[in-house]
Amino acid sequence: MADQAEWSTNANEAVNISFIQAGQTSPVTLSTFHPRFTYPIFGEEECIFGYQGLKVNIRFAAHNLLPNASISYDKQFKAVDDTQALDIEQTLREWMPEVSFQQTSAFESQVQEDASAKDWKPPGELTESYTSRGRKFEIWSAELSDPAVQQLIDHIQILVSFFIEGGTPIPLDDQDWSLARWKVFFIYEKFGFLPSPKTSPYSLVGYSTTYTFITHQASPAPSTPSKPQTFNLPPTAPFSLSTLPSRARISQFLILPSHQSHSHGTHLYNTLVRTFLSSPQISEITVEDPNEAFDDLRDYCDYARLTANGTFAQIHLAKALPSTLFQKRIGVRVPTSQLLDLPLLHNLRRKNKIAPRQFARLVEMYLLSLLPLATRQSGTARLTQRARSQNESDRQWYYWRLLVKQRVYKKNRDVLMQLERVERVEKVEETVGEQVGDYERLLRRIGERGKERKKKKGKAEDERKGGKMGWEKDEEIGGGEGRTEVMDVDGDGGGGGQRRERGKRKVIMDDEEELEGTPEPKKVKDGGR
Repeated sequence: MADQAEWSTNANEAVNISFIQAGQTSPVTLSTFHPRFTYPIFGEEECIFGYQGLKVNIRFAAHNLLPNASISYDKQFKAVDDTQALDIEQTLREWMPEVSFQQTSAFESQVQEDASAKDWKPPGELTESYTSRGRKFEIWSAELSDPAVQQLIDHIQILVSFFIEGGTPIPLDDQDWSLARWKVFFIYEKFGFLPSPKTSPYSLVGYSTTYTFITHQASPAPSTPSKPQTFNLPPTAPFSLSTLPSRARISQFLILPSHQSHSHGTHLYNTLVRTFLSSPQISEITVEDPNEAFDDLRDYCDYARLTANGTFAQIHLAKALPSTLFQKRIGVRVPTSQLLDLPLLHNLRRKNKIAPRQFARLVEMYLLSLLPLATRQSGTARLTQRARSQNESDRQWYYWRLLVKQRVYKKNRDVLMQLERVERVEKVEETVGEQVGDYERLLRRIGERGKERKKKKGKAEDERKGGKMGWEKDEEIGGGEGRTEVMDVDGDGGGGGQRRERGKRKVIMDDEEELEGTPEPKKVKDGGR
């Protein structure tokens, strides 16, 4: 039997993804990069058997995302009994639409000669426009029930499996009323200079899918009995689900590798949030299975928004508590309501439409930032007097740790109660220490981003006064090859770029806990939200 290694190819290296547009005489490539994952398509080992010199080229028209898959190789393994080369085209057919498998020459001709491309626009409505590094970008949004949006998603969905770990394609054969629950946001770069009269000015940068689900809102009991109401099913007149109270959930979020680290993720996330904040029907914004990079991006954007809109300025941690709450006997609890103004927090959270657990983390991070750095770096060394300390910062450091311990314990109560008391205390302390480290990392990153933005703002002002266009030498159309580290999102939040062992990524918890309530302990794990 042939040597397995001799005929095996790393699928991540063999697959090349490119975006092209019409050029002067033939299509030109704007960007090329490799996938981050291929195990959903080619198996857990991410290897393709049966070829030498294998190249799998997957190309998209940059504007309408028309796909094309082509396969080339130097040698193919000749079948021996049941051992044979993988049928790559047949494998890809399960993940790409039929139009992807036309001849390469026909695909290139279609891209180059499409006279309608110059007038093409993304479907839906223009939601946001911005400029970055002298280049113009637009964010468009539309419901998935729009056939034009369905076509774009059908063309590009294989990228979900290539770049979002655990991501799955959206079924597009659902009923219209169900598809209308989905809203898709596309980021496109809009070029000013075009190499051909038939070239589209639009090139995809990234996109996000979101959906809403109806929520039950309990109403106060009426003072007088209400009259029975009659409902006809199916309804006699059509109605939109968007008119019903609901929660919004961000499902898929992808910035193409060639456009990462340019703050497009920040622009896209903030646009999603602004859209949902403006909708009176949306009561809360959640995220489905975020990875670490998206967690950081979300933390940064939410933290910046709550700082700018004055939310944080209204939140204060207690400076002193009744001494009876700190008697040295087992069983004495310090209610969260003694540490924070819970009715105020509830109202602020609802106003900002942030999920309870995420809001609790942001509040903790903000309150930590108010403590002197020396106090935070002391760990537990300054807590010998606990609430009886004469130093206000030390007392608040103690109260802050109580707050986090409550959240950690409450979330993990069932697991922790199976441990002996000493071990239980150690686990909670360990988790709080890890949480402090993560918050400090995020606060440093937030501070660095703030400095970077001020610097860029000053540079842009200097360029404007000097009459420069703001283009750098390496800022050619398309943004380069993008073969540096590839992440699911653009890394705006910092960190998260390292690939984690599968199955160990953070997940959004459906049982997010309210900050209000009695001791909110948590953690033998924390961090997901």
